[in-house]
Amino acid sequence: MIQIDDKLISFDVFEKHFCCDLPKCMGICCIHGQSGAPVEIDEIKIIEKELPKIKPYLKPDGLKAINEQGVAIMDYDGDMVTSLINNEECAFSFEENGITYCAIEKAWRDGKIKFRKPISCHLYPIRAKVYPTFTALNYDQWPICQPAKELGEELKTPVFRFAKEAIIRAYGEEFYNEMELVYKTLQKTNSQN
Repeated sequence: MIQIDDKLISFDVFEKHFCCDLPKCMGICCIHGQSGAPVEIDEIKIIEKELPKIKPYLKPDGLKAINEQGVAIMDYDGDMVTSLINNEECAFSFEENGITYCAIEKAWRDGKIKFRKPISCHLYPIRAKVYPTFTALNYDQWPICQPAKELGEELKTPVFRFAKEAIIRAYGEEFYNEMELVYKTLQKTNSQN
């Protein structure tokens, strides 16, 4: 683990490669899973406020799930997560040209709202776990993301660089710049061994 400020970061975040390959995976991460996307309390409030502007992007099943469950539910671990369609698919997912996307992000891209999407989705495949005295940042390796691992290897894109925008959004540019310095140090050390 590498420590920057109060964050403990897995070496995998620097050493493994990742780059989403939507034409191959088709956005399946929004469809499969045992839980919705983790959401923070302030994010739930924002989504609830912006819901009228997000609704036009939702598919009927997603809208039904949100009307019945709200925008977020508590999962089996006691964490707040996005509501699900049939206990599997994120209620905010929608399909376009055979690829599954996020309705929240689509509303953001279209300039309807200022909130991009939950930070947990934006940071993925980095998962942040907050503890009383530190936050752990780990690379979540999920078999359905194999195309992203392959493309990341091909492009030589480290996980943290793939998630650059999200890391800056969550922790600031100075924190990201520190990650770059750590990466360069690790590269130099590895080349000497």
